[in-house]
Amino acid sequence: MKVALIVNPAAAGGAGARAAPAAQRALERGGASVVVHATRAPGDARRLADLCREEGADVIGVVGGDGTLNEVSQAYLDARGEPRPGPALALLPFGTGGDFRKTLGLGTSLDEAVERLLKSEPRAIDLGVLRATGHDGAPVVASFLNITSFGLGGLTDRIVNRGPKWLGGKAAFLLGTLRGLAAYENAPVRVKVDGEVFLEAPIVNVAIANGRFFGGGMLIAPNADPSDGAFDVVALGDLTRLQIVGFTSAIYAGEHLSRAGVSATRGVTIEAEALVPRAEVLIDMDGETPGRLPLVVSVARSAVAFRA
Repeated sequence: MKVALIVNPAAAGGAGARAAPAAQRALERGGASVVVHATRAPGDARRLADLCREEGADVIGVVGGDGTLNEVSQAYLDARGEPRPGPALALLPFGTGGDFRKTLGLGTSLDEAVERLLKSEPRAIDLGVLRATGHDGAPVVASFLNITSFGLGGLTDRIVNRGPKWLGGKAAFLLGTLRGLAAYENAPVRVKVDGEVFLEAPIVNVAIANGRFFGGGMLIAPNADPSDGAFDVVALGDLTRLQIVGFTSAIYAGEHLSRAGVSATRGVTIEAEALVPRAEVLIDMDGETPGRLPLVVSVARSAVAFRA
């Protein structure tokens, strides 16, 4: 087995870089041929994933968190937003959030991750395809494995990504959410799911979920399955700041879907636009901030093989 490790040296305050040599040794003891590539700048993981494809890797092991995994997933789309075949993926989880690994039921042990990479059967995972408006106004086409959301989530990402990572995933995102909440005004939007209007109202946040968790452990979409060919769409509607704070523990526990002001549905194509001209409704995509509304999100079914 030819394994390529893509290492984010900045992940979790350098924990990923420190773990990479041990991961390489463990994989080689298991009979794999291993090459290691370290990212040098934001966005570099996509280039490295393309290189791994060209070099004939059987598996790309991502040593990092949700952000690094998202960057690697960009290599599984072409310039038109069509799925591209590539090596199977595996996750050696070292990151701020670690949300996608929770959906897949993965632990944080390096030994467990190596064993899983070497011996587990690949699982077909859906890939989300996002078409939106970049911060510079230009069109953006991107992919995601976990969750795209817009509203408070996009603003929270901006705050978290500019802040310190030493706090750890849950604390960093919780603090970012509270800071975002102080500045955020509920944004009027129209959301269509498979061509039908699902929501036309001010929102706190709308999650388009392939995975179940976001924001450092919030169980926003407890019924989502990244292998079922559809998204779970969960909307937190026109709630007050006090109501949102009261919802926090329920969202972490996945007990919010029955609450007033929360609505949910499922679909394969989601369209969203701001109802206020020139409003900046920011997008969160696996912890990154690619742009703002309007957006169209669709499912590329079983586009990625994941060793999990």
